[in-house]
Parts: sequence; C-alpha cells; structure tokens
Amino acid sequence: MAGEIGGKVAFVTGSGGGLGRRIAEHLARNGADVAIHARRWTSPAKYGEAEDLGAVAAELERLGGRVVTVTGDLGDAQAVAKMRADIEAALGPADIVVNCAGGDIGAQGGKPVPNNALDIPLEDVRALVDNNLISTFLVCKTFVVPMRERGAGTVINVASSAAHSGFNAAPIYATLKAAIVHYTRCLAAELRTSGVRVNCVSPGPSKTARFEATRVVDPAKMDSSVNSLDRYAEPDEIAEVVAFLAGPRSRFVNGQVLRIDGGLTLYPG
Repeated sequence: MAGEIGGKVAFVTGSGGGLGRRIAEHLARNGADVAIHARRWTSPAKYGEAEDLGAVAAELERLGGRVVTVTGDLGDAQAVAKMRADIEAALGPADIVVNCAGGDIGAQGGKPVPNNALDIPLEDVRALVDNNLISTFLVCKTFVVPMRERGAGTVINVASSAAHSGFNAAPIYATLKAAIVHYTRCLAAELRTSGVRVNCVSPGPSKTARFEATRVVDPAKMDSSVNSLDRYAEPDEIAEVVAFLAGPRSRFVNGQVLRIDGGLTLYPG
C-alpha cells in the first residue's frame, strides 16, 4: 500500500505509543504526513516506549514524511481547537482522522477500583466518558466539519471487542466503546452524501506495552507464529486494517465496524 495516501494529512490521537503509534507509522509508510498526539509530552515514557513524543516523531520522520506533534486533553474543546490550528499551520487540513486515544483509565490515571458496573466511583465514570466518548466527539466535531465543507475526508474510530458483548470486567469502558460504535454509524449516516467516510475498528486484546504492563497475560496467547487465532494480536495487525480504511481501496466502505480479534466475537451486534 506504499504511497496510496501520498499528499494526505493524517491526525492520529493517542499516538505516542501502543496501537496509535503503530497506526501512525503505517499511515506514514503509505505516504501521509502525520500529526501525532499524546496527552503529555512525556506520556510515551510511561511504559518505556520512547523518551518523549519528540523521540516518537523523530522515528516517524525517518519514514520520509512530515511529522508534527500536539499534546493536550482531548476532552477539552479549547485544547482540541488548538491542536487543529497547530496541525493546519504545520501540515494543512487533516484528510484522515483516527480516534485511537482512550482506554480503561480512571480519574487518577490507573484502572478504576473497583471496576464493576455498580461500585465504580463516579469520578472514574466521568473520566472514562471524557477520555473515550467525549474525546471522540470533540475531535470529530473539530476536524470533520471542515472535511464536510471540503467534501472529502476519512475518519476511523477505534472501539474494542469489549463493545460487542456483555462484559463483567471494565463494564463502563465496554459501554463507552459500544457508544463509539454506534456514534460511528450515526455519523456515517449523517455524512453519507458529503464525501466523508466514517468507519470503526474493534480490536481484540493486542500486545501493546500498556496491555502487557497492566494485566496478567496468558503466555500461551503471546506467540503470534502459531497457526491458532486464539491469541493476542500484534499491534501491526490492527494498524494494517486502519491503513486500509484510510486509503482509496476502501472508498465504498462506510459506516462499518471491522472486528480485528481473530474471531473472538463471532456473532452479530
């Protein structure tokens, strides 16, 4: 797919590390100029992925395109507006937006305790809403309105396999990811005649640094060389699907949710 999105500008939220970083790398390899984002300049260091956001940008620049960095809280409308202004000043208007930021992160920066449907602290619920649903809405509101005016653009929202079943671990997070799935469908319907496509991916458990650092992993599912799909995904396996949705070969794909989970969720819904 090298060069398929040459000349395009892509903004990937939560791209200081993990899935977001891999997605940004794939888009850059395919020719895009990329704006990368982290909540804080030093966020990539939390799980040992890079010294800071500047180090991530330097790695991406080696792929040949232009790279700009932005930081801030995606739940803050003014902060998101400044990100747009900074990106447009450096690269031009965004043609591709990937809403990858989010996660099961409570008010204090870790997983909520307790993390169930009834006893989770309200402050954690509000933090999860801001970090997942509100952030996706604000980024779309800020970046997609100009796409609609130009008559072109592509949005990929990142949900989770947890969005597609009853989930007794992190149920508020799962509920919000389900909301992102439906918001994707509603936004795609609204923009169907505008030239802007909106799709969603729902990854299963993936071998990111945060994933391995914040939960007990099953060693039997860590080996991607086996034939079995009952394993954890490589981050690149997620990023390749996002790159497809960002490019011209998916030009008639709209309002869809692609589950990238090896068949973990094998039923409608």
